[in-house]
Amino acid sequence: MTRLYKYFFRGLITVLPLALTIYLLYLFLAWTEGVALTFLRPFIGGFYVPGMGLALGILGILAIGYLVSKERVQRFLTLIEMPFTNLPVVKSIYSSLKSFADYFSPSSKNTAQQVVILRVPGQQLELVGLVTRRGTDGLPEGFTQGDRVAVYLPMGYMIGGYTVFVPQEWVQPIQMSVEEAMRSSLIAWMARAENNNNNRPAPPADPQAPADQPAAPGNPGSGPT
Repeated sequence: MTRLYKYFFRGLITVLPLALTIYLLYLFLAWTEGVALTFLRPFIGGFYVPGMGLALGILGILAIGYLVSKERVQRFLTLIEMPFTNLPVVKSIYSSLKSFADYFSPSSKNTAQQVVILRVPGQQLELVGLVTRRGTDGLPEGFTQGDRVAVYLPMGYMIGGYTVFVPQEWVQPIQMSVEEAMRSSLIAWMARAENNNNNRPAPPADPQAPADQPAAPGNPGSGPT
């Protein structure tokens, strides 16, 4: 029974991530196609081919991306964003989501994106974080001035974290992408067991008496035969 339990959970751990990933992708694709068809139904009527809504939705996003790269369209988009950037509650939600999306945008000119190790002087603790801001220019009064950086410390197993302002010399850049650091933080930096097999010490060998060692008194069966 112990072996059956082991096989069952091993198979479950193997299948569950694949099944959940495929299921979430299916839900996302079905939702995307449904939304796209809602806007396209007045133009295409009852004509429908499976996957057409998703394909047209992707083409529509590409077209929007091309249009917003034009200066005139950007000015018009600024007018559309005015209600979202001025209403009290909506402003906070929209600005936060837009800033978060712009931070990970490939075309972002933010040079502060960097994965670092934060070490507090006098402590053996090491924290992995993301530098999100360099300097305190533009911040309200009260922040300590000097060569300081803002470091975002993500939490594991949840969306959230802390942002701390620390001196520049407290952080050390490491060769890791932002996406990889966020993914590792999400699973609490758990290492796979196979990655640690080479680092495990070999188990001690069972002590055996040399072949030419004489038998102990009173134990004739322990000597060489």
